[in-house]
Amino acid sequence: MQKEFETELLKTQIEVQEQTLKTVAQDLHDNIGQLLSLTAVTLSTLNLSGDDKAMEKVSYLEEINVRSLNEVKALSKLLHSEDILSKGISEAIYFEIEWLKKSEKFELEYVSENSGDTNDNTKNQLILFRLFQESINNILQHSFATKIKVVLIQTDEFLTLIIEDNGVGFKMDNQKELKGIGLNNMKRRVELIKGTLSIQSEIEKGTKINITIPNHS
Repeated sequence: MQKEFETELLKTQIEVQEQTLKTVAQDLHDNIGQLLSLTAVTLSTLNLSGDDKAMEKVSYLEEINVRSLNEVKALSKLLHSEDILSKGISEAIYFEIEWLKKSEKFELEYVSENSGDTNDNTKNQLILFRLFQESINNILQHSFATKIKVVLIQTDEFLTLIIEDNGVGFKMDNQKELKGIGLNNMKRRVELIKGTLSIQSEIEKGTKINITIPNHS
């Protein structure tokens, strides 16, 4: 069991890193690439003979560069996901949700309740964080949701993560669909750390995932 746990933990670490790099690659293309392209286009039209217009364009370029620098700083933080997780699962989830808000495609709500020890089990946190990432990926790819609510409850004994969406939902007895969105794999991971996972979903009424894991070794 210990060997299986260590193997699963290593696999989880790799997956978290892969997900982070995927997000970074997408953002480099969509955000920073666009900003730098705008800089290049503006520079190509710069005519120093018209002082007023030139100054306007220089000011605009300065604004774009500031935005580019802010994007780079945000990506740098995302690349150091282990540092974020070292501050606690609540902070890590908050950062991911703030990043997701940038898409402006969803109405997002995050509630974090902490009545327990903040020095939680980091190995269990890592697995829970990856489960959070997988759940969000499923929503993005399959649900067609417009609203996402995430609740994290921390006590001395347990960590509980609840993720709800208002998407298309699915039939709970459809094993092919469950396998396709990785819910069986999620359940296995939760059971490996002696946790529980429950799923509620109805067609056109969305999905609710409830994960509870021990907050200790």
